Amino acid sequence: MDGVREAAVAGTFYPADPARLRDQIDEMLGVAARARPATAPPAAATEGPDPDATPPRALIAPHAGYVYSGPIAATAFHTIAAAAPTIRRAVVIGPSHYVPFTGVALPEAEVFRTPLGDLPLDAEAVDRLHELDGIVTWMEPHRREHALEVELPFLQRLLGEVPIVPLVTGAATPEQVAAALDLVWDDETLLVVSSDLSHFHDYDTARRIDADTAEIIVSGAPENLDERRACGRLAIQGMQVCAARRDLHIELLDLRNSGDTAGPRDRVVGYGAFRIDWCVQER
Repeated sequence: MDGVREAAVAGTFYPADPARLRDQIDEMLGVAARARPATAPPAAATEGPDPDATPPRALIAPHAGYVYSGPIAATAFHTIAAAAPTIRRAVVIGPSHYVPFTGVALPEAEVFRTPLGDLPLDAEAVDRLHELDGIVTWMEPHRREHALEVELPFLQRLLGEVPIVPLVTGAATPEQVAAALDLVWDDETLLVVSSDLSHFHDYDTARRIDADTAEIIVSGAPENLDERRACGRLAIQGMQVCAARRDLHIELLDLRNSGDTAGPRDRVVGYGAFRIDWCVQER
Protein backbone atom coordinates (compact mmCIF):
# COMPACT_ATOMS: atom_id res chain seq x y z
CA MET A 1 0.00 0.00 0.00
CA ASP A 2 1.20 3.48 -0.84
CA GLY A 3 1.06 5.26 2.51
CA VAL A 4 0.79 8.77 1.08
CA ARG A 5 -1.05 10.09 -1.94
CA GLU A 6 1.17 13.04 -2.82
CA ALA A 7 -0.25 16.27 -4.21
CA ALA A 8 -0.38 16.04 -8.01
CA VAL A 9 -1.48 19.54 -9.05
CA ALA A 10 0.10 21.82 -6.44
CA GLY A 11 1.87 24.59 -8.33
CA THR A 12 -0.48 24.32 -11.33
CA PHE A 13 -4.11 24.26 -10.17
CA TYR A 14 -3.29 26.05 -6.92
CA PRO A 15 -0.18 27.44 -5.17
CA ALA A 16 2.44 24.98 -3.94
CA ASP A 17 3.67 27.42 -1.31
CA PRO A 18 1.65 26.86 1.91
CA ALA A 19 1.53 30.54 2.88
CA ARG A 20 0.33 31.63 -0.57
CA LEU A 21 -2.21 28.82 -0.63
CA ARG A 22 -3.60 29.75 2.80
CA ASP A 23 -3.83 33.38 1.82
CA GLN A 24 -5.59 32.65 -1.47
CA ILE A 25 -8.17 30.36 0.13
CA ASP A 26 -8.80 32.72 3.03
CA GLU A 27 -9.29 35.62 0.63
CA MET A 28 -11.76 33.67 -1.50
CA LEU A 29 -13.68 32.46 1.55
CA GLY A 30 -13.78 35.99 2.91
CA VAL A 31 -15.23 37.38 -0.30
CA ALA A 32 -17.81 34.58 -0.41
CA ALA A 33 -18.82 35.16 3.21
CA ARG A 34 -19.27 38.90 2.72
CA ALA A 35 -21.46 38.75 -0.36
CA ARG A 36 -23.38 35.89 -1.88
CA PRO A 37 -22.99 36.28 -5.65
CA ALA A 38 -26.06 37.38 -7.54
CA THR A 39 -25.13 35.48 -10.69
CA ALA A 40 -27.53 32.55 -10.31
CA PRO A 41 -30.30 32.88 -12.89
CA PRO A 42 -33.78 33.16 -11.34
CA ALA A 43 -35.07 30.17 -13.30
CA ALA A 44 -32.45 27.90 -11.72
CA ALA A 45 -32.72 29.18 -8.17
CA THR A 46 -35.30 27.88 -5.71
CA GLU A 47 -36.54 29.07 -2.38
CA GLY A 48 -34.63 27.35 0.38
CA PRO A 49 -32.64 27.77 3.54
CA ASP A 50 -30.43 30.77 4.16
CA PRO A 51 -26.92 29.48 3.28
CA ASP A 52 -25.47 31.24 6.32
CA ALA A 53 -28.09 30.08 8.81
CA THR A 54 -27.24 26.39 9.22
CA PRO A 55 -24.40 24.13 8.03
CA PRO A 56 -25.16 22.02 4.94
CA ARG A 57 -25.24 18.24 4.76
CA ALA A 58 -23.41 18.28 1.42
CA LEU A 59 -21.90 20.56 -1.21
CA ILE A 60 -21.32 20.49 -4.94
CA ALA A 61 -18.20 22.46 -5.84
CA PRO A 62 -16.13 22.86 -9.04
CA HIS A 63 -12.59 21.57 -9.44
CA ALA A 64 -10.67 23.66 -11.97
CA GLY A 65 -7.63 25.80 -11.22
CA TYR A 66 -8.36 28.24 -8.42
CA VAL A 67 -7.95 31.28 -10.66
CA TYR A 68 -10.91 30.00 -12.67
CA SER A 69 -13.23 28.13 -10.30
CA GLY A 70 -11.90 28.98 -6.84
CA PRO A 71 -14.34 31.83 -6.16
CA ILE A 72 -17.30 29.61 -7.01
CA ALA A 73 -15.96 26.75 -4.86
CA ALA A 74 -15.51 29.22 -2.02
CA THR A 75 -19.20 30.16 -2.28
CA ALA A 76 -20.02 26.58 -1.36
CA PHE A 77 -17.30 25.96 1.20
CA HIS A 78 -17.81 29.09 3.26
CA THR A 79 -21.21 27.73 4.33
CA ILE A 80 -19.55 25.01 6.45
CA ALA A 81 -17.49 27.41 8.60
CA ALA A 82 -19.95 27.36 11.49
CA ALA A 83 -20.19 23.56 11.32
CA ALA A 84 -16.53 22.76 11.92
CA PRO A 85 -17.02 21.38 15.47
CA THR A 86 -19.81 19.04 14.32
CA ILE A 87 -18.13 17.48 11.26
CA ARG A 88 -16.08 14.40 12.08
CA ARG A 89 -15.27 13.33 8.52
CA ALA A 90 -15.67 14.38 4.89
CA VAL A 91 -16.53 12.19 1.93
CA VAL A 92 -15.09 13.68 -1.26
CA ILE A 93 -16.26 12.17 -4.55
CA GLY A 94 -15.59 13.11 -8.16
CA PRO A 95 -14.91 11.73 -11.63
CA SER A 96 -11.85 10.01 -13.04
CA HIS A 97 -10.39 12.27 -15.74
CA TYR A 98 -7.39 10.11 -16.68
CA VAL A 99 -7.88 6.42 -15.89
CA PRO A 100 -10.81 4.37 -17.24
CA PHE A 101 -12.13 1.65 -14.94
CA THR A 102 -15.36 0.06 -13.77
CA GLY A 103 -16.88 0.90 -10.41
CA VAL A 104 -16.01 3.40 -7.69
CA ALA A 105 -12.38 3.54 -6.58
CA LEU A 106 -10.88 3.87 -3.13
CA PRO A 107 -7.14 4.62 -3.07
CA GLU A 108 -4.38 2.42 -1.75
CA ALA A 109 -3.28 5.11 0.66
CA GLU A 110 -3.53 6.10 4.29
CA VAL A 111 -3.28 9.88 3.88
CA PHE A 112 -3.75 12.51 1.18
CA ARG A 113 -1.08 15.24 1.21
CA THR A 114 -1.42 18.88 0.15
CA PRO A 115 0.92 21.81 0.83
CA LEU A 116 -1.18 22.47 3.94
CA GLY A 117 -0.45 19.03 5.43
CA ASP A 118 -1.91 15.54 5.52
CA LEU A 119 -5.51 14.39 5.72
CA PRO A 120 -5.92 10.84 7.04
CA LEU A 121 -8.36 8.41 5.49
CA ASP A 122 -11.19 7.32 7.75
CA ALA A 123 -10.20 3.68 8.23
CA GLU A 124 -13.55 2.54 9.63
CA ALA A 125 -15.50 3.97 6.70
CA VAL A 126 -13.01 2.59 4.19
CA ASP A 127 -13.32 -0.90 5.72
CA ARG A 128 -17.10 -0.79 5.36
CA LEU A 129 -16.88 0.32 1.74
CA HIS A 130 -14.54 -2.55 0.88
CA GLU A 131 -17.42 -4.96 1.46
CA LEU A 132 -19.65 -3.28 -1.11
CA ASP A 133 -20.09 -4.53 -4.68
CA GLY A 134 -18.76 -2.03 -7.20
CA ILE A 135 -16.01 -0.71 -4.94
CA VAL A 136 -12.46 -1.26 -6.17
CA THR A 137 -9.24 -0.45 -4.35
CA TRP A 138 -6.79 0.97 -6.87
CA MET A 139 -4.38 3.84 -6.64
CA GLU A 140 -4.10 4.71 -10.33
CA PRO A 141 -7.40 6.61 -10.68
CA HIS A 142 -6.37 8.73 -7.67
CA ARG A 143 -2.69 9.29 -8.40
CA ARG A 144 -3.03 12.20 -10.89
CA GLU A 145 -6.68 13.08 -10.30
CA HIS A 146 -7.30 16.77 -9.57
CA ALA A 147 -11.06 16.59 -8.99
CA LEU A 148 -10.70 15.57 -5.35
CA GLU A 149 -7.36 17.21 -4.63
CA VAL A 150 -8.42 20.80 -5.28
CA GLU A 151 -11.24 20.51 -2.72
CA LEU A 152 -8.94 19.38 0.10
CA PRO A 153 -7.20 22.69 0.92
CA PHE A 154 -10.62 24.27 1.47
CA LEU A 155 -11.45 21.49 3.93
CA GLN A 156 -8.11 21.91 5.66
CA ARG A 157 -8.59 25.64 6.17
CA LEU A 158 -12.10 25.16 7.55
CA LEU A 159 -12.00 21.77 9.29
CA GLY A 160 -8.34 21.11 10.04
CA GLU A 161 -7.10 17.52 9.82
CA VAL A 162 -10.53 16.02 9.24
CA PRO A 163 -10.52 12.33 8.22
CA ILE A 164 -11.62 11.86 4.62
CA VAL A 165 -13.12 9.19 2.39
CA PRO A 166 -11.89 9.86 -1.18
CA LEU A 167 -13.93 8.22 -3.94
CA VAL A 168 -13.40 8.43 -7.71
CA THR A 169 -16.14 7.28 -10.07
CA GLY A 170 -15.40 5.22 -13.15
CA ALA A 171 -17.98 3.37 -15.24
CA ALA A 172 -20.61 3.01 -12.55
CA THR A 173 -24.34 3.51 -12.11
CA PRO A 174 -25.98 6.19 -9.98
CA GLU A 175 -27.35 3.39 -7.80
CA GLN A 176 -23.84 2.04 -7.17
CA VAL A 177 -22.64 5.51 -6.22
CA ALA A 178 -25.67 6.03 -3.98
CA ALA A 179 -25.06 2.70 -2.24
CA ALA A 180 -21.51 3.77 -1.42
CA LEU A 181 -22.64 7.16 -0.15
CA ASP A 182 -25.40 5.64 1.96
CA LEU A 183 -22.80 3.60 3.85
CA VAL A 184 -20.68 6.56 4.90
CA TRP A 185 -22.86 9.70 4.78
CA ASP A 186 -24.26 10.25 8.26
CA ASP A 187 -25.20 13.28 10.35
CA GLU A 188 -21.56 13.96 11.27
CA THR A 189 -20.24 13.60 7.72
CA LEU A 190 -19.92 16.33 5.13
CA LEU A 191 -20.31 15.12 1.56
CA VAL A 192 -18.38 17.10 -1.08
CA VAL A 193 -19.33 16.32 -4.68
CA SER A 194 -16.73 17.60 -7.13
CA SER A 195 -17.88 18.58 -10.61
CA ASP A 196 -17.51 21.24 -13.27
CA LEU A 197 -20.41 21.91 -15.64
CA SER A 198 -20.37 22.47 -19.44
CA HIS A 199 -17.07 22.54 -21.31
CA PHE A 200 -15.75 24.70 -24.14
CA HIS A 201 -18.85 26.51 -25.39
CA ASP A 202 -18.97 30.23 -26.00
CA TYR A 203 -20.00 32.34 -23.02
CA ASP A 204 -23.69 32.84 -23.83
CA THR A 205 -24.22 29.21 -24.86
CA ALA A 206 -22.56 28.01 -21.67
CA ARG A 207 -24.77 30.24 -19.55
CA ARG A 208 -27.90 28.77 -21.14
CA ILE A 209 -26.72 25.17 -20.80
CA ASP A 210 -25.50 25.61 -17.22
CA ALA A 211 -28.73 27.31 -16.12
CA ASP A 212 -30.65 24.31 -17.44
CA THR A 213 -28.22 21.93 -15.75
CA ALA A 214 -28.60 23.77 -12.46
CA GLU A 215 -32.36 23.35 -12.69
CA ILE A 216 -31.89 19.61 -13.29
CA ILE A 217 -29.68 19.36 -10.21
CA VAL A 218 -31.92 21.45 -7.97
CA SER A 219 -35.09 19.66 -9.06
CA GLY A 220 -33.58 16.26 -8.24
CA ALA A 221 -33.95 14.74 -11.71
CA PRO A 222 -30.82 12.54 -12.06
CA GLU A 223 -32.13 10.85 -15.20
CA ASN A 224 -31.81 14.15 -17.09
CA LEU A 225 -28.15 14.68 -16.30
CA ASP A 226 -25.38 13.51 -18.63
CA GLU A 227 -21.61 13.92 -18.82
CA ARG A 228 -21.90 16.72 -21.40
CA ARG A 229 -23.58 18.83 -18.74
CA ALA A 230 -21.37 17.87 -15.78
CA CYS A 231 -18.16 15.85 -15.77
CA GLY A 232 -19.00 14.68 -12.24
CA ARG A 233 -22.51 13.68 -13.20
CA LEU A 234 -22.29 10.18 -11.65
CA ALA A 235 -21.31 11.64 -8.29
CA ILE A 236 -24.11 14.21 -8.58
CA GLN A 237 -26.64 11.56 -9.59
CA GLY A 238 -25.66 9.30 -6.70
CA MET A 239 -26.02 12.23 -4.31
CA GLN A 240 -29.41 13.10 -5.82
CA VAL A 241 -30.63 9.55 -5.22
CA CYS A 242 -29.51 9.71 -1.60
CA ALA A 243 -30.94 13.20 -1.13
CA ALA A 244 -34.34 12.08 -2.36
CA ARG A 245 -34.36 9.17 0.08
CA ARG A 246 -33.50 11.51 2.95
CA ASP A 247 -35.84 14.30 1.87
CA LEU A 248 -32.98 16.75 1.47
CA HIS A 249 -33.17 20.07 -0.35
CA ILE A 250 -30.67 21.09 -3.07
CA GLU A 251 -30.04 24.80 -3.51
CA LEU A 252 -28.04 26.68 -6.11
CA LEU A 253 -25.70 29.23 -4.54
CA ASP A 254 -23.55 30.39 -7.45
CA LEU A 255 -23.41 29.81 -11.20
CA ARG A 256 -20.58 31.28 -13.24
CA ASN A 257 -17.98 30.21 -15.77
CA SER A 258 -14.36 30.85 -16.60
CA GLY A 259 -15.40 33.84 -18.71
CA ASP A 260 -16.59 35.50 -15.50
CA THR A 261 -13.38 34.84 -13.58
CA ALA A 262 -10.11 34.59 -15.48
CA GLY A 263 -10.56 33.34 -19.02
CA PRO A 264 -11.67 34.45 -22.50
CA ARG A 265 -15.33 34.14 -23.42
CA ASP A 266 -15.09 32.21 -26.65
CA ARG A 267 -14.41 28.85 -25.00
CA VAL A 268 -15.46 28.60 -21.36
CA VAL A 269 -16.01 26.00 -18.63
CA GLY A 270 -19.03 26.24 -16.36
CA TYR A 271 -18.94 26.13 -12.56
CA GLY A 272 -21.73 25.76 -10.04
CA ALA A 273 -21.87 25.85 -6.24
CA PHE A 274 -24.73 24.06 -4.53
CA ARG A 275 -25.62 23.15 -0.95
CA ILE A 276 -27.72 20.22 0.20
CA ASP A 277 -29.65 20.44 3.45
CA TRP A 278 -32.81 19.35 5.23
CA CYS A 279 -36.03 20.62 3.71
CA VAL A 280 -37.19 23.80 5.41
CA GLN A 281 -40.25 22.23 6.98
CA GLU A 282 -38.13 19.61 8.77
CA ARG A 283 -36.09 22.12 10.75
